[in-house]
Amino acid sequence: MPHSALSEFLGTMILILLGDGVVAGVVLDKSKANNSGWIVITAGWAIAVLCGVFVASALGAPGELNPAATLANMVRGSRTTADGLAHMAAQMAGAIAGATLVWLHYLPHWGETKDQASKLACFSCAPAIRSTVPNLLAEIIATFVLIFVLGLAFSQPAQGASAASNLGPVFVGAVVWGIGLSLGGPTGYAINPARDLGPRIAHAILPIAGKGGSDWGYSWIPVVGPMLGGAVAAMLLKMVLAA
Repeated sequence: MPHSALSEFLGTMILILLGDGVVAGVVLDKSKANNSGWIVITAGWAIAVLCGVFVASALGAPGELNPAATLANMVRGSRTTADGLAHMAAQMAGAIAGATLVWLHYLPHWGETKDQASKLACFSCAPAIRSTVPNLLAEIIATFVLIFVLGLAFSQPAQGASAASNLGPVFVGAVVWGIGLSLGGPTGYAINPARDLGPRIAHAILPIAGKGGSDWGYSWIPVVGPMLGGAVAAMLLKMVLAA
């Protein structure tokens, strides 16, 4: 396993701790952030991404933190299959670890919160209107935007530095914030299979007070949608950057 896999694990753990943590703060009863709203959630997730990418990058990893991003790099030929699979496994493990820390951090609040859907929302996404094809398309489109915009921003034009060479993780966080504000309404913008599936597994196995089911019937959409969106974005990037 490459050394960068450990960095991806730690970066993803921080991503989920802060990202799921802001959701827990907003939706769990008797939290000081209770009912502070969607703007707080999207801003918190943007900062979570920024911090996660900083951690992974500082430790020598690319800071993908997202199997869809890793797959896109594999499609583009910048990540080997072996390294890509190792990174995906590390990202999933880091997501489970981060979600577990969220459970511990908000330990007294689970029992105080009666709504089971609110508890699940601290770990995984759910659609505003449950409809398979539109939900899947929403995840594909949002992830396409993420991978395509960042792929262009960090490409190396002929004249030298990339468009985002001096912005790095801050720019990544800003793009995620924009996606959340503009495209997050239908499904809660997973745009990352590890972000949804890892914490959903944690929800299923942790002894969370008063929890309900983990909504496994929906769980494939935040996995398949981002992977398809990332792959399509990677193929388009290969075309436009080779032109």
